[in-house]
Amino acid sequence: QVQPVESGGGLVQAGGSLRLSCAASRRTFSSYGWFRQTPGKEREFVAGIGWSGGDTYYADSVKGRFTISRDNAKNTVYLQMNSLKPEDTAVYYCAAAFSITVVTGIGSYQYWGQGTQVTVSS
Repeated sequence: QVQPVESGGGLVQAGGSLRLSCAASRRTFSSYGWFRQTPGKEREFVAGIGWSGGDTYYADSVKGRFTISRDNAKNTVYLQMNSLKPEDTAVYYCAAAFSITVVTGIGSYQYWGQGTQVTVSS
């Protein structure tokens, strides 16, 4: 496949955790990013990971709470979300880029998933 497919979203109380999964392309040399979007707002970068898994980058709003990782053997990218806050509520998208290093710009990503809803209640 070339289009990522997200799963793992749902409803969770503030302070709880969720793990999102992204069924990625078999071309594991690609870098991947997680973005999120709320209706009426711009889509924003959340976290990114290079092809090797050793190169990661996080938005300030999630640093220390979210962890991005990948398992190339399973062609899967993960986003572990801990200490969730109501402001984390959004549709989360997984995207793939033709890069071995982390990129943060929306225009750098070629393939996008359909998104998965994450709702954090107060």
